[in-house]
Amino acid sequence: MQTTIAQTTTFTGRGLHSGQPARLVLRPAPAGRGIVFRRTDLVPAVEIPALWSHVPGEPLNTRIVRGAVSVGTIEHLMAALAGTGIHNVVVEIDGPEVPILDGSARPFVRGLLDAGIAPLAEPLRAIVVRRPVEARRGEAVARLDPAPGLVIDFTIDFPDPAIGRQQRRMDMANGAFVHDLCDSRTFCRLSDVEAMQAGGLALGGSLENAVVVDGAEVLTPGGLRHEDEAVRHKMLDALGDLYTAGAPILGRYTGLRAGHAVTNALLRALFADPANWGWTTCDSRRAARLPGAGVALCDLEAAA
Repeated sequence: MQTTIAQTTTFTGRGLHSGQPARLVLRPAPAGRGIVFRRTDLVPAVEIPALWSHVPGEPLNTRIVRGAVSVGTIEHLMAALAGTGIHNVVVEIDGPEVPILDGSARPFVRGLLDAGIAPLAEPLRAIVVRRPVEARRGEAVARLDPAPGLVIDFTIDFPDPAIGRQQRRMDMANGAFVHDLCDSRTFCRLSDVEAMQAGGLALGGSLENAVVVDGAEVLTPGGLRHEDEAVRHKMLDALGDLYTAGAPILGRYTGLRAGHAVTNALLRALFADPANWGWTTCDSRRAARLPGAGVALCDLEAAA
């Protein structure tokens, strides 16, 4: 069945790229509402559904747009919602960008699990991938293949020895996101940070909310949370971006050097042909394979 949060929960912080402070208030929503962002700093307030069709497909973050209004860097919150199995929520935000917090989805997961997950009476439908679909952007490749549950298989390859080539494959069932991915932080090279900040981006970035590397050196205090934290974060991003499909996806996602833009292109390719996909109403067996099935706060504590 569909779910929402049991009570309102709030997050505050600064946006990674804008550097602007923002306050998020997540409110319970009825079945069928989906994930909707509401810019409360505007009069009248503007609502933007968190759907692939509202994403312009940019490389640095996932931004949803409605006319001249947008909300940026939604991917970590979207991953937390997908990974805790929340299907309906209204996200009120008083600025143009979701706070980066510690650079991972873990603070969002904790807040959502603290708020509680409330079942709704309506059945849950998932998107079934019926045949292979692929998108390419230069060297970046993203692909969806039929599978009984959501599997993410990701490979990255960077010249920096601190990152290098990393590969990981995970079935996202059984709380795998909460256990193994949600605490992995966004990462970048020092030279890229300097270039972005010179161009007016990454103004809220710091060593406190990102893993910053310089060649073979990890500059962030405390080092890595996982030896392969970089590819785990890419998987986190992919889960959040895939959730802009508007429902859980049953399929195998394969990413090679993939990012936000190519994953959005993949969703556009998927939905461009009705033969590529279909709906299924989740029975208990299928529901148990979804990323957020059965997760609880103790799962997050066990992963600490």
